[in-house]
Amino acid sequence: MKQYFVYILTNKIHTVLYTGITNNLLQRIYQHKNKLVEGFTKKYNIDMLVYYEILEDPINAIEREKAIKNLVRRKKIELINAFNPEWKDLYEDIIK
Repeated sequence: MKQYFVYILTNKIHTVLYTGITNNLLQRIYQHKNKLVEGFTKKYNIDMLVYYEILEDPINAIEREKAIKNLVRRKKIELINAFNPEWKDLYEDIIK
C-alpha cells in the first residue's frame, strides 16, 4: 500500500519551520539535506526532520499538510514537542 508523509523541517537553531508532503520520506529528506531542492529550504538551510506523519490516502495527506501549514507557530511547536520533545533530527532514525 502506498504511503504519504507530511513532515516538518527546521534549521539548526529552530527559527524556521517548513511543512512539506512526499510519498518517499527518505529520498525527500536526503534531497533537502544535500541542497538538491531549489527554494525556501535551500535558501534558509532547513534540513532537520523534526516531525512526520504517515498517511495512506493522498487526499488526506494533502489536507493534513494544509492544516499544519495553517497552524500558528505555537501550535506547530506543540505538535513537534509531543512527537519529538528533544527536537532531534529524525532522519538518522528513519534511515535505519
